[in-house]
Amino acid sequence: MHHMSPEMKECIDNCLSCYSECLSMAMGHCLEMGGKHTEPKHFKLMMACAEICRTSAHFMLIGTEHHKHTCRECAEICRECAEDCERVGDMQSCVEACRRCAESCERMAA
Repeated sequence: MHHMSPEMKECIDNCLSCYSECLSMAMGHCLEMGGKHTEPKHFKLMMACAEICRTSAHFMLIGTEHHKHTCRECAEICRECAEDCERVGDMQSCVEACRRCAESCERMAA
């Protein structure tokens, strides 16, 4: 198994947490709320965020250097998702998970 720094372990945890938060928030809260919570642009962004978080965690877990590329994209999408969830409102746990993930992914992408 490849060496994994504490920072990478934290990033994996943050990615998996954000994946879970975005997916469950979209499938539960957003679908139930309707309206601006299910606007196509917002909903697709949440799905994209969940998927890039899952993919970034996977790349780090398998030990490929390509994680730097996925983490860079993950940070960008997470920041965008956090802003949009804040705009929609009543999604603070998602906003926080996205921001936490973005910060750790930016460190992994460097």
